[in-house]
Amino acid sequence: MFPYPSGMLHMGHVRVYTISDTLQRFRRMNGYNVLHPMGWDAFGLPAENAAIERGIHPATWTTKNIAAMKETMSRLQLEFDWSREIATCDPSYYRWTQYIFLELYKAGLAYRKEAVVNWDPVDQTVLANEQVDHEGKSWRSGALVERKKLKQWFFKDLLKDIDRLDHWPERVKQMQRHWIGKSVGAEFDFPVHAKGPNQPTLTVFTSRPDTLFGVQYLVVSPEHAILNKETLPADHADKVLDFVSSLKMKQNMEKAEETKQGVFTGLYASHPLTQEKIPVFVAPYVISEYGTGAVMGVPAHDKRDWEFCRVNDIANEIKFVVEPALQELDRPFSTTEPFTAQGVLTALSGPFAGMKSKQAGKAILKQAQQLGLGRPATQFRLKDWLLSRQRYWGAPIPMVHCPKCDIVPVPQEELPVLLPLDVEFSGKGASPLTTSKEWLQCTCPKCKGPATRETDTMDTFVDSSWYFMRFTDANNLDLPFSAEKASGRLPVDIYIGGVEHAILHLLYSRFLSKFMLEKGFYSETPDTKPGHGEPFNVLLTQVSWVYPRHPKMIETGETPLISYEKMSKSKYNGVDPVSVIEAQGVDATRLHMLYKAPPSEVLEWDDSSIVGMQRWLGKVLKLASTAGTAKTEAAEISVDSLSSLEKDMYRTTHETIKQVTEALSTSYTFNTAISDLIKLTNYITSSDLAPHAPVYQHAVRSLVTMMAPMAPTVSEECWETVSGQDSTSVFVQPWPKWEAKALEKDTIDCMIQVNGKTRFRVVVPVDIAGDATEIEKQARAMAEGQKWLGDRPIRRAIVAKGGKLVNFVI
Repeated sequence: MFPYPSGMLHMGHVRVYTISDTLQRFRRMNGYNVLHPMGWDAFGLPAENAAIERGIHPATWTTKNIAAMKETMSRLQLEFDWSREIATCDPSYYRWTQYIFLELYKAGLAYRKEAVVNWDPVDQTVLANEQVDHEGKSWRSGALVERKKLKQWFFKDLLKDIDRLDHWPERVKQMQRHWIGKSVGAEFDFPVHAKGPNQPTLTVFTSRPDTLFGVQYLVVSPEHAILNKETLPADHADKVLDFVSSLKMKQNMEKAEETKQGVFTGLYASHPLTQEKIPVFVAPYVISEYGTGAVMGVPAHDKRDWEFCRVNDIANEIKFVVEPALQELDRPFSTTEPFTAQGVLTALSGPFAGMKSKQAGKAILKQAQQLGLGRPATQFRLKDWLLSRQRYWGAPIPMVHCPKCDIVPVPQEELPVLLPLDVEFSGKGASPLTTSKEWLQCTCPKCKGPATRETDTMDTFVDSSWYFMRFTDANNLDLPFSAEKASGRLPVDIYIGGVEHAILHLLYSRFLSKFMLEKGFYSETPDTKPGHGEPFNVLLTQVSWVYPRHPKMIETGETPLISYEKMSKSKYNGVDPVSVIEAQGVDATRLHMLYKAPPSEVLEWDDSSIVGMQRWLGKVLKLASTAGTAKTEAAEISVDSLSSLEKDMYRTTHETIKQVTEALSTSYTFNTAISDLIKLTNYITSSDLAPHAPVYQHAVRSLVTMMAPMAPTVSEECWETVSGQDSTSVFVQPWPKWEAKALEKDTIDCMIQVNGKTRFRVVVPVDIAGDATEIEKQARAMAEGQKWLGDRPIRRAIVAKGGKLVNFVI
């Protein structure tokens, strides 16, 4: 995942890019044609805020930061294909972002509507739900977020094929499933009794149509169109509208939601089947963008409805319209808590009494359909993608507003719509683009009359949802990328980055990738294993990580031994990689990042433990100098001609090759790969073999080669020593291959148990492994055998684990 150019890499970046650099070096050494590009997610609020605070243009700020971060990447020995470098703020890139927007608009997937949004009053822009913390504050400015109605641009149709993601972490797929939230059920219409000639109807969605006779109230969202002075009864209007106004602050909304607070609107609706009068409430737990903005309250069969009913004192008697089947009752049926399972309908459900829930749901829906007051429906919690941002530093939305023609797309041949330079950065009021009058005024492409440009810019997630496709053909001047080149490369084989992007970025990337496949931007071939437009074959996510700090305990004033805090640019607590590299060395830093924890676990930053990696590197350097230049190639070594000591060395080397290869190919457990290499180092160091022995030199060369992707500089130094001054780079060497024959053992370690308790170990030839009689003979010949077995007869011998364990019952 490409970084935002904030001006410095922090150790979180180092972790991601060390992982990717290790994998790409490993794959190259295995003969793969690797594309390992780099670019910059260069649009966004931080650069614009810097312009406001420092009086520097965002473009200047961004360019300066990119240069600084590239320098750090170079010092980390990160090997990228810089010929494909992109920056999303470059017109040569965002021209194609605008092009893709217009393609979505033509397909009916980009549209504009009025919607309730999260509004940051400090940064003066819309925020996604994930950019608002649990206290209702903006993730960046810290301001209390407001709820505001604005006309915004959206993309729609984000749902497809999550279950096809075989090589994605299950928790990421679950996060996307939860975000999408698919529910199958029915919609019912409740006609509302309201003043005025137009009688509105409230349509509600439910996944439990069998509970329709249990509806005791309806609840609408605070933004529902029915909440106005013309519709609300005069004696309730002020109270209702004051309550709705108080929910403008997201903090107040969440508080009301937590306490289950609601207000009666004074309105009543008719039940679609019984015509009973149903009171209508307003409460913040109903979301305007989800479903119809209205829900039915069935307190007997929903925990949230039960609590809302009790808190707001809605009904004296709760109507249980479903009860457990008699054979399922293990205790008397209680009406002191909601019954949320399916069951059998009670007499309160009229003609449907006695039916099971599933059967009754279908029958109730059928009757409502016959009356024109119901229909089958599927709902998704997922809102369409709100992409408008009221700021300057983003890709301009290529639309114009004409008083005659309404909204008109900019012709593709006029792209890019460039960001103007003459704007004012105040951080207050409307988008800075409105201050550039020359840019704002334009000609309508349709009627050629006067028009104005769209002043919203696109969310930076639009830029990052297709950039990996541009990498396949980064310098194309005629198209976003060549279909032929993209089809030969896509999908991305492995995508590495933070798990915090599991929803927004990864969901949007899947949406755009599928759309572009359908529109023929690229195609799937047998070589790329068709995946229905999924952008990433393997997803390797890392969790947030922390660094130690030493705060005072509030109550005692004491300083704890250690505590940890998430490392973050916004917290200004990131560790500077340059200072770590200068103090510890680049390879030790890289190894520490990979060894400290696997990507799926939290990494607690503590640079004091880097010393272990430094010591290991020192050992390898010493081994390389001791081994000297090899006289014998590995292919010339014959296992059958080796001595017992040499066979052990050769076997240990090939076991390590097998384990490290698997760790870097499939499990991505870099910590175990390093651990295995350290064990091999220690084995070689303690060996009694002479350094000039071919198997010794083969072990050292294999060690240096396998270490190279993770520790490139020391490995190059070692390789020069073991292969001669005129040798080529270690990275053009083939990755060592393990031999099945080399893994074969002449002997086996057999654990001896006596009456089920482990007592001692005996080394036996492989050809008698599992032969209890032969093992008994060897065991009795040992001092430990005499101690635990003596001359006592064996009543029974139990052989387990392929002969690696024998239990003698005496």
